[in-house]
Amino acid sequence: MSKKSKKEVKNFQNHLKDEKSPYLLQHASNPVDWYPWGDEAFKKAKDENKPIFLSIGYSTCHWCHVMARESFQDPEIGQLMNENFISVKVDREERPDIDSVYMTVAQMITGTGGWPLTVIMTPELKPFFAGTYFPKESGPRGAGLKDIILNIRDLWNDERGDLLGSAEDITSSLQEISHGTSGQELPEEIINQAYESLQENFDQKYAGFGTYQKFPTPHHLLFLLRYWKHTGKDEALKMVEKTLDALRRGGIYDHVGFGFHRYSVDREWMVPHFEKMLYDQALLIIAYTEAYQATGKLKYRETAEEVIEYLLRDMKSPEGGFYSAEDADSEGEEGKYYLWSKDEIIRILGPDQGELFSKVYMVMQDGNYTEEATGKKTGKNILYLKETMKELSSQLKINPDELWWKMEDAREKLFQTREKRIHPHKDDKILTDWNGLVITALAMAGKVFDRKDYILIAEDALNFIMTQVQGDGLLMHRWRDGEAAVDANLDDYAYLIWGLLELYEATFQSTYLKLAIKLNQILLDHFWDQEEGGFFFTSDHAQKVLVRQKDAYDTALPSGNSVENLNLQKLYLLTGNTKTEDTALALEKYFSPLITQSPSAFTMFLSGTLLNTGPSFEIVIVGEKNKEDTETMLNIIKKRYLPNSTLLVKYQDNNLNKVVANVEGKKMIDNQATVYICGNGTCYPPVNTPDALINLLKSIF
Repeated sequence: MSKKSKKEVKNFQNHLKDEKSPYLLQHASNPVDWYPWGDEAFKKAKDENKPIFLSIGYSTCHWCHVMARESFQDPEIGQLMNENFISVKVDREERPDIDSVYMTVAQMITGTGGWPLTVIMTPELKPFFAGTYFPKESGPRGAGLKDIILNIRDLWNDERGDLLGSAEDITSSLQEISHGTSGQELPEEIINQAYESLQENFDQKYAGFGTYQKFPTPHHLLFLLRYWKHTGKDEALKMVEKTLDALRRGGIYDHVGFGFHRYSVDREWMVPHFEKMLYDQALLIIAYTEAYQATGKLKYRETAEEVIEYLLRDMKSPEGGFYSAEDADSEGEEGKYYLWSKDEIIRILGPDQGELFSKVYMVMQDGNYTEEATGKKTGKNILYLKETMKELSSQLKINPDELWWKMEDAREKLFQTREKRIHPHKDDKILTDWNGLVITALAMAGKVFDRKDYILIAEDALNFIMTQVQGDGLLMHRWRDGEAAVDANLDDYAYLIWGLLELYEATFQSTYLKLAIKLNQILLDHFWDQEEGGFFFTSDHAQKVLVRQKDAYDTALPSGNSVENLNLQKLYLLTGNTKTEDTALALEKYFSPLITQSPSAFTMFLSGTLLNTGPSFEIVIVGEKNKEDTETMLNIIKKRYLPNSTLLVKYQDNNLNKVVANVEGKKMIDNQATVYICGNGTCYPPVNTPDALINLLKSIF
């Protein structure tokens, strides 16, 4: 190759060069002539009669980086792909609608899924091949990408009719999956069945669910907390506490800088996959906050506040929104930013403090972290706690408070040192749905912990979404570098409505309730399936991607239909609007055939069902804003775990009557803040003293 041609290869920029997605920009200089998803690529595929090579991933995905290094940055692979395909790159976080459709295809064809997702399809976007990560060359790790390209080239040239027939069959099956038939209301025993399934799958020794690649799945914990409150079964609460304790002690938690890694590759929660996702932080803040409400144990509040500290320090944009994720890799190595050698710790902390820290956090001289590929020890350590601080203080014969302060001092020194390392890549796009979860978490934590600063930050994030991530009066999905793009999906609306409802109960500003009702109406107008029921993932005006999907299955994230079920139940309790109740019932009927087959896969949906099953209660406080008696009554309610209730506050000046009809006629008694509680077919006599309220709550809840 001449010097000129080498320079041309080095300076080559494909069709991704003007994109905003950090993931697409990572691939803009690949020798593969990538196109973004769109008509230009599809037309070229039709004009040149070539199949489309679709690759889906995200910027903080470890195995996406591996496949990029091995194959997409390789000139030989680039030439082969350019000769035989029109290649399209998609950021799954920017376009979850595309990812969801083709991930379903991969699961249909291979029985599994993951990222990077590799799909080969006709110029009409109909898939006939799917897989995930492929090495460049065939070998012990499986079929190589080079051989796959050559095989599909030959099949496309010689047996195209078979490929096209297969693509038609797969597309037909996909369309069938996207249609359903409504059933009956969910039977009462479905709640118990979901609990029993979770109990059966619970790891009694190490907590969590399953045995390999354990994810936190906070929505399971939220369901179990509600189930415990509903039934009084202590085992449900024990499962929650055991899991939250294990997560906080394990290597999945960043003990130096706070925040949770995405999942654990081992049963003991020790070895994490090091990337940090915004949605995990938000959902776990919610879980720890509710656990604090349920148990009063300070350790859960402390964990929630530490995770919030991480978000505010590392993930908050100057504009007010929150960034999406931090990479697992730094300097090309997974976990390098987070790992420590014992010599390094002794050097930073000194012999005495360093040895004590090493005993507490399981630091070994030869390291406790093993390279996944080779199985060899690296000499590096993941920090984790084998026992609780209380147990360790007893073993080490150190006062618990003294041990905590020593470890906090050590943590701060290590944090300052780590800050000087090369940081993992940060995906700085701002997503409406994930920010909706953060708004939910901050509003809830602000309310429960009496942290007005958290509430203000949640309000700032909401203001950013509502002013910057919009187009033609409708929400958009993604904002980056001054540009809002991609039509909002079901998750964007559902998660943001959840956040608005929590913000209302944290501030009692009726504008938040009004906005929740407005966004909910957009969902009903543009996402609701008028023929069969259920909410589509995409709106009726969004670009169609092969099929318009509808599902309620919870993955690492709760599904939009599940969260919207909870929203509808809350909105009905708050407003008394019977149309909202009717929609919730229709939603339940549409998904009931699927839910009855595998209840524990729909725990977030069933959390909403529990609110509907009841008994559920509406609590209304009538008082004067910022007056001591009103605040006292509010604090009594806020600190309690009352998931089967909604809370309204009627001030003299908040115009709540215009939003909620059933606060009409409720007044202060004897000029004191007064609480009205209705539910389960009964309205209890109003109370206007703290003792009377405490006694009433004890008798009801």
